[in-house]
Amino acid sequence: MSVERSDTVVIFTEDADWHTRRLKAAIEREGFPVLVLSLNDCGFAIGGTAHGLLLPGLGDALPAAAFVRLIAKGSTEQITARLGLLHALSALGVKVMNDARAIERCVDKSMTSFLIAQAGLPTPRSFVGEDRAAMQALLDAAPGDMVLKPLFGAQGRGIRRLSPRALLPDPEKVGGLYYLQDFVAAPSAESYQDWRVFVIGGTVTGAMLRRSPVWITNIHQGAVGVPAPCDAQAHDLAIRATAAVGADYAGVDLIEDARGQFQVLEVNSMPAWKGLQQATGLDIAHALARHLAATLAVTVAA
Repeated sequence: MSVERSDTVVIFTEDADWHTRRLKAAIEREGFPVLVLSLNDCGFAIGGTAHGLLLPGLGDALPAAAFVRLIAKGSTEQITARLGLLHALSALGVKVMNDARAIERCVDKSMTSFLIAQAGLPTPRSFVGEDRAAMQALLDAAPGDMVLKPLFGAQGRGIRRLSPRALLPDPEKVGGLYYLQDFVAAPSAESYQDWRVFVIGGTVTGAMLRRSPVWITNIHQGAVGVPAPCDAQAHDLAIRATAAVGADYAGVDLIEDARGQFQVLEVNSMPAWKGLQQATGLDIAHALARHLAATLAVTVAA
């Protein structure tokens, strides 16, 4: 059955924040009307609409594309349904950036680490498990400090640096799951920095160094962003890491170890870019909108 396709691009988000406003304006400059929706307000309407989805403001029409900026926290059932809707849009032929599969891979840090390693990219040793005693044994046997991270988390919240033989927290304080990753010592012990490399459509759009007097280098935790030098290896690793998780665009976090070699830490499928734009002056929303328009042009031509 043929379903009407509108020329509207949907931005899924939970807040009409700086990022959403910039992105909406940039997409509109590419000639597409934009509808900002919350996934919380969407759902399935099987037998109720021509395409079987509930998309307020679109009725029986499908959007030209969808851009996923933010997905709200929720119960397992709520998150499953929201991701299911994104999967359904992709199944109906709607371009979704980033699609549900890429989001799932990046939100789950254990899967991100697995895919990065499977792609042959350098990444710190990582262990994920539910058995506290087994994970404590791994920490005790570690050659140096390890970082305990929430499996689902962002902006440096909830992470802890632990020395060997430090006691792991009770299971209920970590959601019943322990994610441990080797702490990567910096080339200089006097300062801490890592790289945020922004990849769009298989190309590096911009990169910054995030510098901090403490080991947590997220901008939201007080780090300062400065333009990164052009480094072919850093760019190559970021592009390959983005491809490994199947993302159209991503913010890739890299760190240099004590030998000055890069390690891939994380791939973010719904990255903020305000700090990067402030550090570099680059118009990231414009680059994202141009990539989306180019992708839609290729789809139409095909």
